Amino acid sequence: MTDLGWLLEDVSNSPDGPQVGAFFDFDGTLIDGYSAKAFFTDRLRNRDIGFRELMRTVVESARVERRGADISRLMNVAVSGLEGRTLDDVDAAADKLFRKKIAGMIFPGARALVEAHAAKGHTIVIASSATPPQIVPAADDLGITNIIATQFAVDDEGKLTGEVDGEIRWGVGKSQAVEDFAAEHGVDLSESFGYSNGAEDLPFLEVVGRPRPLNPDEKLEEIAGERDWPVSRLFQPKSIGPADVARSLLSYGALGFGVAVGVGTAVANQSRRAGANLAASVGSDLALAAGGINLNVIGQENLWAARPAVFLFNHQSQLDVLILGALLRQDFTGVAKIEASHDPMFAPVGYLMDIAYIDRGNSSEARKALGPVVEALQNGRSIAIAPEGTRSPTDKILPFKKGPFHIAMQAGVPIVPIVIRNAGELMRPKAYFMAPGRLDVRVLPPIDTSDWSVADLDEHVAEVRQMYIDAMTSWPVYVEPSHE
Repeated sequence: MTDLGWLLEDVSNSPDGPQVGAFFDFDGTLIDGYSAKAFFTDRLRNRDIGFRELMRTVVESARVERRGADISRLMNVAVSGLEGRTLDDVDAAADKLFRKKIAGMIFPGARALVEAHAAKGHTIVIASSATPPQIVPAADDLGITNIIATQFAVDDEGKLTGEVDGEIRWGVGKSQAVEDFAAEHGVDLSESFGYSNGAEDLPFLEVVGRPRPLNPDEKLEEIAGERDWPVSRLFQPKSIGPADVARSLLSYGALGFGVAVGVGTAVANQSRRAGANLAASVGSDLALAAGGINLNVIGQENLWAARPAVFLFNHQSQLDVLILGALLRQDFTGVAKIEASHDPMFAPVGYLMDIAYIDRGNSSEARKALGPVVEALQNGRSIAIAPEGTRSPTDKILPFKKGPFHIAMQAGVPIVPIVIRNAGELMRPKAYFMAPGRLDVRVLPPIDTSDWSVADLDEHVAEVRQMYIDAMTSWPVYVEPSHE
């Protein structure tokens, strides 16, 4: 059994160039689970499935599960249930479900593996029996532009007919599609990689020179052993168990204790700032320790190199509040959207630290709220703010807004980028409970803004965002222990 480290070295030792393909199955290979199940459950929850479709789905699912039948009939049932809808409607629902569910199913190691192939200039392809709406949001997030999938038939009005257009990309159908793609794009299959978790993909794995069973089922693992194919398993995305719930509740309690001590200090010393400093540092340290989260910080010296400053951070989860408190520790406040004032982890700290809440639905009020922020910087307090303006469902860096950069320019202070790698893996967006683990943070050197102007601001924003992307891409890959 090999691990992620072996896979990355395997890719590193392969030839460079687009003539080498990296073909990935989707369900069970890049994501932990099945996208079709997530889509079906979401439709069921929204009462979007009738009794007849439900019964047909149960019957066909049983045929696939118990008898090993191919998925053609099950796929036809699923596609027929979408008859009459537009592709735009289906795509919009798929984007929403990706943010809510599928994003959290992506194997953390899968991203590192895809990026390793991208660094070699390989042609990266997702080849799956799933439909494009199931795959495209995740493919976009992973930076994969080539997709082989089962297509919907669409009528002249742009509505789904309830039928499949062409062949279902399963078994031999997927294998043939991979061969066709390779011929069309000049990919040498004898030098190419194929990743899959299921024995049904044996024909697909047989056409590539580097078959790599990944998270294989029992049958594929047996076949791989007979053929001396290297087998690998990626660690699953962090899941929440009873012990994690208990630790999370203890973490909330620890944070509450820190805030209470901060309030007491503020009252005793008649200094809200002194109380905020104590709550941010002690409360965050205690909460992270109680939750079993260990910070691994690269570039910690940059946190103190230039203050006051605008500290930018990429926003992944509620854990960001604790991360910032543990890093910045004193003499800082923040800017957050008004919805955060109702967040049970954020609200107590926000009150004590006099956070500026922004109503993005009211631009004039939002601009007024930023006035005290600039004043705080000019009075020696730093500001922590997320330039993306919203949480990212994965560790992908979203587009940056210009507001934080205007603040730094107006106050005449530097910008310090804080790059958070995996907070979203330990605590999913909008989740209430956290999983223990190592949390990686990189603090980049301060950026002088004294010679910036409004005319060239877009260029500077793009440069800073690229720093985040480069930092995430070049991060030393943390390879967890292999499965025994």
